[in-house]
This record gives sequence, structure tokens and C-alpha cells, in this order.
Amino acid sequence: MGFFDRLKEGLSKTKKNFTEKVESLLKSFKQVDDELFEELEEVLVLSDVGVKTSQKIIENLKERVKKEKISEAQAIKELLKEEMLNIINLENKLSEKYPLIILMVGVNGVGKTTSIGKIANLLKTNGKKVLIAAADTFRAAAAEQLEIWAKRVGCDIIKHVEGADPAAVVFDGIQAMRARKADVLIVDTAGRLHTKKNLIEELKKIDRVINQQMPEATKETLLVIDATTGQNALVQAKEFHQAVNISGIVLTKLDGTAKGGIVISICDELKIPVKFVGVGEKIDDLQYFNAKEFVDALFEN
Repeated sequence: MGFFDRLKEGLSKTKKNFTEKVESLLKSFKQVDDELFEELEEVLVLSDVGVKTSQKIIENLKERVKKEKISEAQAIKELLKEEMLNIINLENKLSEKYPLIILMVGVNGVGKTTSIGKIANLLKTNGKKVLIAAADTFRAAAAEQLEIWAKRVGCDIIKHVEGADPAAVVFDGIQAMRARKADVLIVDTAGRLHTKKNLIEELKKIDRVINQQMPEATKETLLVIDATTGQNALVQAKEFHQAVNISGIVLTKLDGTAKGGIVISICDELKIPVKFVGVGEKIDDLQYFNAKEFVDALFEN
């Protein structure tokens, strides 16, 4: 099964919650009128597209219907697909300028460790030499879990004892990266709640170490969020983005949620691209996000 089919399968709960309701709604209306738009907005909001983004989509649809003189309800479906694609189709390529240092941030329990392993596997499959730095030194067994993934993928891991200074782990990771001529260093960071000031200070300290020790490196800061948390994920994204400059989102557990609309909400409100999407437990179930494939998978019968 190709990734598009897995994506389609993974979006089945969202499709039930969203696409099927849209289809049913459009069938129940012959003509396009205000009542149709009101009900469509409700479907969007309930699918975690969010109030603000849903209103924006509806306003755009109304304008296009007027401008293009559309009267049949069924024609709305294609317009809706186009509107959604316009929002999520942001520049979302992971940087290909090496050396590349990827900081992985996010609260505990969102699938950060698993995502690091899967991204390392994806990069290694593409011929890159990858190192992992276990800089979440606060969570018990975080380094051990990461080490299991490193062995599985076949890449080296840099770790210190539990409770060590995370910035010191990053320092050693950079030295190892240089010595071993690695292309990519993926850094795990602590996932304590984003409201804690010391977590933000810690991330800034790591950032300073990177700038001092490898100023020539390209940096990506990827925020891992759990799709099943819906609008909560948007709140997390906003708070992290205010503290550190997030360059992309890794959206996990899309296969376990009916709230796949959160993709649209995040892209619209924060203008941060989704760079990776996870639809399962297997090592290759996390792939680069493709906006067109996402919308096609969502609407395909």
C-alpha cells in the first residue's frame, strides 16, 4: 500500500466527520443560499477547522459563487477543495542545505521520540548521514527510548546522564557531527509544559550553543503535535511559536482522529507549514506532507 492509500485510510475518521457531512449537505440543497453556507460553516467548525478559518473559507466561497455566478449546490465541493488547498499549500520542504540541525520541540506524549526516529529513517533512506542528540535529559528513560530508535534506524546517538545540561548534550552533538562528517543532527528537547518559563530559557540556551559552535549550519525547529487534540494543538502551536521560531509542524496520529481539519486551522492562523504527517505506527508511516494529496485523500470516495 502506497503512502497516499495509507493517508486515505488514515483520514477515514475525519472523512466520516467532515467529507460525508459535506456530501450529504450539498445533496440536500438544490440551490446555493445563505442557509447552505450557514450549515457548511457549522460542519467546518465541528471538524476542527476553527471558527476564524471557517468564516474566512465561507466568505471566500460566497464571493466566488457571486463572481462566477454559481447556482448549483454540488459545484461548491470543488470550490471548497480549492479554498482548503490555497490555505495549506505553504512552502513546506525541509531544508536541503547541509549541515542541518533539526530541533524537535513539543509537549510530552505527542509522539516526539517516535517522530525523531521516523524522520531519521526518512533522511537516512535518502542517503544522508544522521546523528541524534538526546537533549531531553529531564524525562526518565527519554534517552533510552531514543537509543532504541537510533539502533533501529542505524544511526549514532549522543547522550549524557539523566539530569545533565541539555545544552551540553547539543555541544557534544555538534562536535560529533563535525568529527563524523554527518549531514544532519536531530536534537530531542524536553517536553515539559510550554507554560514553564525554564523550558523556553532552555531552548534559547540550546539555540545559543548552535549559533556559537556551528554558525554555518541551517536550522529547522519542528513542533510535534498530536492531531487527536484538535484545537488544543493550535493553542500549543501558538505558544511555542511565540517563544521559539517554529519552521514547521510534524502532525502525528492523524489516523486516530476525526479532527484532521486542524491542519487547515494551523496553516491559516499561524502560516506555519505542516512538513511531516504521521498515519500509523510503522517506521515509514511518517512522510513528507503533500497538501494536494491531503485534500484529494480527504475528498476521494
